Amino acid sequence: MKIDIIGDIHGCFDEFESLTKKLGYDWSKGYPVHPDGRILGFVGDLTDRGPHSLKVIEVVYELVLIHKLALYSPGNHCNKLYRFFLGNKVQITYGLETTVAEYEDLPARSQKKIRKKFIDLYEQSPLYQIADSNSLIIAHAGIKEDYIGKTSDKVKTFVLYGDISGEKHPDGSPVRRDWAKSYKGKPLIVYGHTPVKEVRHIHNTFNIDTGCVFGGKLTALRYPELETVSVPSSMPFLPEKFRSTFD
Repeated sequence: MKIDIIGDIHGCFDEFESLTKKLGYDWSKGYPVHPDGRILGFVGDLTDRGPHSLKVIEVVYELVLIHKLALYSPGNHCNKLYRFFLGNKVQITYGLETTVAEYEDLPARSQKKIRKKFIDLYEQSPLYQIADSNSLIIAHAGIKEDYIGKTSDKVKTFVLYGDISGEKHPDGSPVRRDWAKSYKGKPLIVYGHTPVKEVRHIHNTFNIDTGCVFGGKLTALRYPELETVSVPSSMPFLPEKFRSTFD
């Protein structure tokens, strides 16, 4: 299996397009196709905060469900948008307001289409991806070795939010424990969720969320080569978002 796994896009569609082109994908069909048969992987958080969340949904839906050219595992922002589309009461904050504003600008018929596409994408995708004969795992915030193969509520919370301690940072975001530091498993785990200025490779894990929506860059990890490829963000740089929670 040859797969290019992309970090948290958060509505940064232009950077997503640029990155896939840099990786050799062709967009002549309206979605990225690699001439050598490589596919894409997504660590979740497709939407929120960035300018073009709905365009990202459209393309990922097309890749994953229509053409089987990508693997997707949802992030916490995906989960919240899913609950919003189901009509559940959720707080329209922490970036969801940008996606909702895009959605509410659409005519009713278009709203219905995009809502159905995202619900189908979410419901037909696993909590985390186990690929390449159990050698590769794509999980939004990561996963502990003894959680692999399980989908309990505890596992779901870990995969979507990380190893949260219950404490909060001054900005209200949760404090996350450094699960990767003690990971000793054989499968390679590729994740995002916590923005880092540079790809973080520790033990057999890669954090590839390089904070595109916060002015960093959008990064892909090429598998099995384990090479990283990035494009710069067009968004304003917000250094406070690249918090080092692991020191």
